[in-house]
Amino acid sequence: MRHSLRLLGRRLGLPIAGVLMVGLLAACAPRVVPPGEAVAIPRIAMDGTVVMDDGARLPLKIWQPKDHDGGPVAAGVVALHGFSDYGNAFRDLAPRLAAAGIAVYAIDQRGFGEAPGRGLWHGAERMAADAENLVRLVKRTLPATPVYLLGESMGGAVAMLTVSLPGTAADGAVLSAPAVWGREWMPVLQVWGLELLAHIMPWLPLEPRGLKIRPSDNIAMLRALGRDPLFLRTSRADAVYGLVNLMDAAQAVAPTLTKPILVLYGSKDELVPKPPTCAMLASLPDAPRRWRVVVYSNGYHMLFRDLDGARVIADIAAWVRDPAGALPSGDEQTPGGGGLDRYCAETGYTKVHG
Repeated sequence: MRHSLRLLGRRLGLPIAGVLMVGLLAACAPRVVPPGEAVAIPRIAMDGTVVMDDGARLPLKIWQPKDHDGGPVAAGVVALHGFSDYGNAFRDLAPRLAAAGIAVYAIDQRGFGEAPGRGLWHGAERMAADAENLVRLVKRTLPATPVYLLGESMGGAVAMLTVSLPGTAADGAVLSAPAVWGREWMPVLQVWGLELLAHIMPWLPLEPRGLKIRPSDNIAMLRALGRDPLFLRTSRADAVYGLVNLMDAAQAVAPTLTKPILVLYGSKDELVPKPPTCAMLASLPDAPRRWRVVVYSNGYHMLFRDLDGARVIADIAAWVRDPAGALPSGDEQTPGGGGLDRYCAETGYTKVHG
């Protein structure tokens, strides 16, 4: 297709080739699995799934506090994994939260793991609706108990959309390296290249082979992921396109987030650059300021699975139990001329109005 378009450009002239390109873009479209009709009452089933309003069954893993025998639980957490991953991403974090009295509910989001439509993109609105459904179910299971979203990367972007929903049942969110790398911060060629692929060859499998990106310093964990048959090693072009749309949407809702928010970011994150992260932080509302930021100097993208992940998990547990309390790592950054502004100064996005 690429060589054909170049040939058209030579023979017919670039203006005509451009017109044909526009026609191709209009004729094709990235595939998004359409939302189903509401045919079911959402419920946590006995077969290890959660049933959504359209009848879809999403795999669900639950970690209850070890000493929980029907007594009070400190909080509930709905955990949302990143792109290519699935609910198993929380297998090390969840038991530690459970030991702190926090119940964890982790799903395989649509298109990932063993959820329906593996490899296909189901749309940001549908993913946020699934998260909201599960939050409400956990609220019913744990009455009078706060329930927070915990999203990693793509899951962080979904959590942002969910907690921005009018009337959301979520009490707040923990955003671990949230995917907010929208088009505004991407190279133009990358944006247009993805636009073309998603519209002309939406089925094309994209593989990150050859990219010198280090998502974590935990090599054993990364190798295990590489052997995991449920981890997606390639992604359709239109699924990556959908992810970018989600990241744009997450940036857009940041100014509306009035619930308590904890943002976690690693100084060595090579997947979500600092500029879009700092732009998102600068756009968070200050009236009142109910968000907090922790930057880990030795943290990578997969923060709570890094070699120093225990430090991150301790902060998450402390915040979920008390969003206003001290965080044990001591790595919290303050806005308004404090550590956060110094950290983000080179990007031009600072919280100058603190």
